Amino acid sequence: MIVLFTDFGLHGPYTGQMKAVLHQMAPGIPAIDLFSDAPVGNPKASAYLLAVYAEWFPAGTVFLCVVDPGVGGTRPSVIVEADGRWYVGPGNGLFELIQRRAAETLSWDIDWKPEHLSASFHGRDLFAPVAAMLARGERPPGRPRLDEADRRRDWPEDLAEIVYIDHFGNAMTGLRAARLPAGARLAAADRVLEGATTFSSRPPGTAFGMRTLTDLSRLLSTKGARTANSAS
Repeated sequence: MIVLFTDFGLHGPYTGQMKAVLHQMAPGIPAIDLFSDAPVGNPKASAYLLAVYAEWFPAGTVFLCVVDPGVGGTRPSVIVEADGRWYVGPGNGLFELIQRRAAETLSWDIDWKPEHLSASFHGRDLFAPVAAMLARGERPPGRPRLDEADRRRDWPEDLAEIVYIDHFGNAMTGLRAARLPAGARLAAADRVLEGATTFSSRPPGTAFGMRTLTDLSRLLSTKGARTANSAS
C-alpha cells in the first residue's frame, strides 16, 4: 500500500491531485490517508509522529510524505528504506527519527525528473510518481546518498513538546511511553498531570496523562476542556 503523510489539511485540491497521480501510475494499489494535518511547515514535530505511526504498517509499505516548507529550495529530494518500509519526500529532517530508530536503513537522492516539475508542488509532480514506482516494485530512481544534508543528528531522541493536537483536543508529545519510568507523570503549563487508563475514570474537564496503544504518551483532557496530548 501507499500511505500519505502530509500537512496539506482537509481542504483544497492538493491531496486529491497527489492521489490522482498515484491512481494513474499505480492502479489497484490502495492509497491510505494517514495524516493530512501533520504539523504545518514543521518537519521536526512531524518526524516524531511519523516514526511512531509508521510502525503500524508492514514491510513493503511506501510512505509518501510531504511536510516541505523548503520546496523549490536547496533541500534534497530523497528516498529512504528503513526496516523494509519505503519513505519518499523532502530531505529536511522529516525522516530523521525513522532512520535513527531503524535496524537497517539505506537512502537515495532522487535523480528522476518529470517532464513538468512545478517549483512549489513536488508532492504531486515528483514525490507521488516516485512513490508509485516503488509501490510497483521498481528500483529507486536515484543514486545512494553520499552526504548528510537530510539528517538532523542534534534533534533529541524524545521530544518533550506537544507536537500535535487532534480534533478531539488530545495533545500528543514527542515522548515515547516505553522510555518513561514507571509511575512517571507529565507536566504542562505548570500543572502536573496524574495518570489514568480511560477517559471515564476522571471527572469531566480534568487533564490527565495516558499511555496509548500506539505506545504514545498523551496528555488528555475529557469533556469540556481543550486538551493537550503527547505523541511519540
